[in-house]
Amino acid sequence: MTDTDGGILDWLIPAAVVFGSAALLVLVAVWAVKRARRSPRARAAAEQVRARAGVQLVRLDDAVDELNLEVALSGALYGGTAPASLRRARMTAQHVRDESFDEYRGLSRPGLHPAELRRGAVRIERRTDEALGRIAAAREEHAAWVAANISAVDQVAAARGHLERLRAEMGDPAALIADLSARFDEAEWADAARAARGARDAAASAEDILSQAAAHAGNPTRSVLTELAEAERALRRAEADARILEETHRLVTQAAQALPGEFDAARAALRHAQTVRSHLPPAEAERLGGELRALSADLDGLEPRAARRPTKTIDEIARVRDRLDMALGDAHTAQQRLRGARTALPGTLAAARAAVAQAEGAIAHSGGGADARARLLSAQRELADARQAQDPVDALDAARRAMREAEDAKALADYSRLAR
Repeated sequence: MTDTDGGILDWLIPAAVVFGSAALLVLVAVWAVKRARRSPRARAAAEQVRARAGVQLVRLDDAVDELNLEVALSGALYGGTAPASLRRARMTAQHVRDESFDEYRGLSRPGLHPAELRRGAVRIERRTDEALGRIAAAREEHAAWVAANISAVDQVAAARGHLERLRAEMGDPAALIADLSARFDEAEWADAARAARGARDAAASAEDILSQAAAHAGNPTRSVLTELAEAERALRRAEADARILEETHRLVTQAAQALPGEFDAARAALRHAQTVRSHLPPAEAERLGGELRALSADLDGLEPRAARRPTKTIDEIARVRDRLDMALGDAHTAQQRLRGARTALPGTLAAARAAVAQAEGAIAHSGGGADARARLLSAQRELADARQAQDPVDALDAARRAMREAEDAKALADYSRLAR
């Protein structure tokens, strides 16, 4: 080795040590940063941002509901002459709300990186804040138009007209509850009874508030806007409860009418499954036979109390059909799956409608957080897809997903109510 070679080595070795150490330190630093970003503390901080975005989403959802009613009332009371800004704001807000709920639901995926969770939550919060700002501006414009074009006396008269129409549409809630209570178990109509009381009390509250407003409407020095806003909120509560009452009565009575056909269809499906079983290898036939005996026993156990609890029974029959499909598995041919889906679909759709209605009622009374509302929105979308699907198998799958989403939404809303 020459002196020159030795000099080069003398320079290279320390340089390699220095740069190697620096590279190692960089790698350690990068690893530490990545670990910190995935740490429980980073996850908790990102979850706080997601929770804050969820609060804003709930505000937007409530604002959209109020805007829907305000748009409807504007058209009914003012003949469509009010500014169109409310309708534009509603369309934009609905779009933002639906997209944001979809993204919010996706942020609950397991294994999602905290940084991605935070970015998604920040996007949701920004979009919802912008939509709320547009709603506020549109409502201010509408309120200014009303103040300039409609007198206080006319506003009170319009609100009284709204109350009278609501009462006419409600009919006699006590008669609906009496009909349900005479025929069915309390669990079938308890929600309807609560809604009936809520609708009656809210309508009475609106009438009292409007009476106070009417007493001051002729006084130019006294504003009745506060009373009108309170009366409007009471009317909205009454409308929501009236819808729950009417929907519950309809679902229970329809379920009672559908019960005989649902039992017949389920038993026919079990008989068909026995035919499929006869063509299976012995081990698979034995396994399927045990499942079919259990399902048949469960179905027989539903019948004695079915007439008193129709919606619960329809739900249980739908679950029996779901378990039957799982038990048959690949033994089903495509044609058999199609035939089975056609017979299972009506009952499963009825069960999904009932589950969605129960979730809507739970959220209406408890408020419900963003997670509950995201699942309800998903359930409503799945139910709509099930109704529109041309393929019975696809429709049945969508209806079953709607049931699961609605049940999760109701459970979350109930938990939110109990945790208060």
